[in-house]
Amino acid sequence: MVEAIAFSWKLHGRRPFPPFDDADRDDEGWHWRVEDDDTPASLERLFRESVAKGQALVDEAIAAHGLDGPADVSNDQGEHANVRRLVVDMIEEYGRHVGHADLIRESVDGLVGEDPPH
Repeated sequence: MVEAIAFSWKLHGRRPFPPFDDADRDDEGWHWRVEDDDTPASLERLFRESVAKGQALVDEAIAAHGLDGPADVSNDQGEHANVRRLVVDMIEEYGRHVGHADLIRESVDGLVGEDPPH
């Protein structure tokens, strides 16, 4: 979902790519729901396909205007972020969630840090 919003909507001003284009945003939990017919394999495939679509959108923007090219999204003063900013934001987003996964793992196995005790 993050790739669809960041790189379709914020970068190019387009509707998020499927299946995120028709999400029920009035339902506060819509983006966290796993349906009965979802499987680990189907969810991983959705993730990988979304990343590939996001990368293609970034490639398109870089080919058109480079990393300093403007994104469609702007702040209240009308200033536009650039492609580089949205890519860095995505790196930060992944870093944040990988850190969350590490905290969960630590709570399960009790190991902290990079190297387990000998």
